[in-house]
Amino acid sequence: MRTIDGQTFKMMLLSGANHLYNHYPEIDALNVFPVPDGDTGMNMNLTLQSGSKEISNRNENDIYSIAKNFSRGLLMGARGNSGVITSQIFRGISDGLKDKISINASELADALISGKNVAYKRVTTPVEGTILTVIRESSEALKDRVRSDTSIEEAFTILLKEAKASLERTPNLLPVLKEVGVVDSGGAGLVTIFEGMLSALKGEFIYKNEATAVDKKGSSELFDEEENIGYLVEFIMKLGPSDSKKTFQLNRFKGVLNSHSTSLKLIDDNDVIKVHLHTYTPGNIISYAQSFGEFSKIKIENLLDSNKSEPLFNLEEENNKDSSKNEEIKITKKDENVAPTLDKEFAIVATSSGKGIDEYFNEIGVDALVSGGQTMNPSTNDFVDKIEKLHAKNVFILPNNSNIIMAANQAVDVLKNKVNVVVIPTKTIMQGLVVAMSFNPEVDLDTNVETMNEAINSVKSGCVTFAIKDTDINGVHVTKDEFMAIRGTKDILGSYKNKFDALKSLVENLVDEDSSILTILVGQDINEKEEAKIKDYFDETYNQIDCDIRRGDQPVYSYLVGVE
Repeated sequence: MRTIDGQTFKMMLLSGANHLYNHYPEIDALNVFPVPDGDTGMNMNLTLQSGSKEISNRNENDIYSIAKNFSRGLLMGARGNSGVITSQIFRGISDGLKDKISINASELADALISGKNVAYKRVTTPVEGTILTVIRESSEALKDRVRSDTSIEEAFTILLKEAKASLERTPNLLPVLKEVGVVDSGGAGLVTIFEGMLSALKGEFIYKNEATAVDKKGSSELFDEEENIGYLVEFIMKLGPSDSKKTFQLNRFKGVLNSHSTSLKLIDDNDVIKVHLHTYTPGNIISYAQSFGEFSKIKIENLLDSNKSEPLFNLEEENNKDSSKNEEIKITKKDENVAPTLDKEFAIVATSSGKGIDEYFNEIGVDALVSGGQTMNPSTNDFVDKIEKLHAKNVFILPNNSNIIMAANQAVDVLKNKVNVVVIPTKTIMQGLVVAMSFNPEVDLDTNVETMNEAINSVKSGCVTFAIKDTDINGVHVTKDEFMAIRGTKDILGSYKNKFDALKSLVENLVDEDSSILTILVGQDINEKEEAKIKDYFDETYNQIDCDIRRGDQPVYSYLVGVE
């Protein structure tokens, strides 16, 4: 075909998003750093699904309207650096399609160049060998080769071929990729999206694990969450035992279930998990869940079946139980205190993960918390929603993770005509705590910005977590399931069989003659006996400095360490 309109482009975008949805675990597996996150595929998938929801029921024929709404969905749903960059690529594509009803191959090439330009401008220090390289090289190659008689199918075939070639070259541009032996995960995600888009162009629409429907007119649309189609799955599962089951991480578990189902209700009651959801792939859900525990009760029903059995548990009753254990209770203690902050001069929003860390941030005056961290990065909309509820004139965001800073910055853009939002680029929880404590409500905005940014450099951070694979990175050999002592966010000091040995090595590296305060937040995998042992050791070994050891209850990381 020589041109495409809005509905054709819509099907291309939905097919691309569905293809990514079906393959995001493979993209996660390309993660270079051996920590238990691997979230590039997940972040891109959740970002694309947000865009898909914006256009799935739109019937406009003009391509700009479809592109603009898709871009808006990506913008608000963007998670992690990979998700934000992807949203900016499609934002640029939308800009390049402004006021167009349909486009030809040459106009498609121009729109992709616009996507490349916007994405590069968004990144302060662009790194080659990443998704940026893939969009740049593929879009420029298409622009050079497109002709007046090139069909849309031919143009997209060129684009995909060049994107794949660019992806294969990423290890030559980014040494760490070559060292670990993988291609760039963000670039792989973009190639996957392009594959799905081209497939739709060829009349081979890719379905989201069969969770699409073909209406009588032949168009495919994503099901709305409220439609009773697919399967009802309910189960009650006891977690563990730890020697035969994977370590359970609530945010990650919830995120995976969310991306494979609708109508998710999840109750976390200590070591018992209760789940209610609708899905098209019940077998996949059950298999995934069973890797963390064993079922005491389970039910699977076709939602079209009129003969419904009794539910395994009463959601209304569960919601009335202790809210500290109940994921269905959406209002946190801090949210209940939002009202008194109305129309105040300053407010602080921080990303947090773990009950103890939440309490610590509350103690030092943080106004609102966004749940998230290494395993489940919050979206742009998560920040926007919190900030709008505060009604403060000036709001500071503490991302507390390098992979969340871009989403926080995107929230600044969204709210630029409503609230003055400033991102203090904290990359660790420890930096966030120290920066929050440095805030002074008695001084002006500029003074606070300067002081808070300076406070970032006043603390040295580190962490201890387990390795998810054998690898050699930056000259250090890491063994799967051993514990890594990590200085900063990426500097692996060593791999240890014992997590306490890893902690001792890390603290020894961070503490020097100028150190005055040592803070250790213990994770949810550390019991009271282990915590007491840690306190005794560090109080005795580092008696020349103040040692503050407390529960953070954070997932994934056994210890978070800060030295001031």
